[in-house]
Amino acid sequence: MADILEVVFRRFASGPVTSDARLPPDVESNTVVHGDRDSSRCVLFLAAVTAATDLGLKVLFFTQTPFESLQVSLRGSVPGLKLEALKNVKFVYAKTLEEFLEDVASLHELDSPPSLIIVDDLERYLHRSRGGTLQDDLSPVAHVAALLHDTAAFLTQILHGRGENKGPCKFIVSFYPECDGGERQAADLLLSVLERYLQVRCTLDEVRGDGVTGQKEWRVYLSATRPLQDQWGVQARQWCLVVQSSGAVEFRPVIDGEQEIPEEQNISREEGDVETDNKRLN
Repeated sequence: MADILEVVFRRFASGPVTSDARLPPDVESNTVVHGDRDSSRCVLFLAAVTAATDLGLKVLFFTQTPFESLQVSLRGSVPGLKLEALKNVKFVYAKTLEEFLEDVASLHELDSPPSLIIVDDLERYLHRSRGGTLQDDLSPVAHVAALLHDTAAFLTQILHGRGENKGPCKFIVSFYPECDGGERQAADLLLSVLERYLQVRCTLDEVRGDGVTGQKEWRVYLSATRPLQDQWGVQARQWCLVVQSSGAVEFRPVIDGEQEIPEEQNISREEGDVETDNKRLN
């Protein structure tokens, strides 16, 4: 299975796509998404829908905040969408880091394990549930990333043993810690720890929002994480994410002449209230 976000971007592309930011053969493509929080949640949700409807994968989506509202309109973006296909997406509302770790560690016990694991706003599990500084999260973030990596590898063995040839189990994590000038270095360090276990980085930067038409636009940078960049020299792929006032979404490939590299990684996030509608994994 190709990188899931490339599949998403192609699925919602407004025009032909002629190139990909493909990884070398036999390299995992687990992904960290960071940048604007609202658009990141949209990308995660579209990844879950695409994996379930287009690829026929079972998806497990961890989040603390239920999707009561979303910028993206599925019916406007996916004509003819069959909602029964969304039954392959299961949302798990683990409230604390301990509950989240317990749920992930028990995934191998499921009768039908997932092929894609999505974790929305990992920083909320690491930081907000514990208090303290971002620096205090270095050990927990390494533990979570290692657990997700090992769990995905073990679930891949289970799926292959059952003859379900839909590629390896993968995971996508969104991460946008709130930080000020004093914690910027700690936030960058946390991201670097995550990237030891993830091979694809997706960064979203808001370009503009039209207050009259309601249209919003983000620049999306999809590339290998730093270790793979250094080893393989994998080039980034850039897109424009456009959300119309109707909620219809499209990804527009950025041609080579318009490609640019962000001056710094945007890992800020807005403060938000944490919903506590908690559902445990059965």
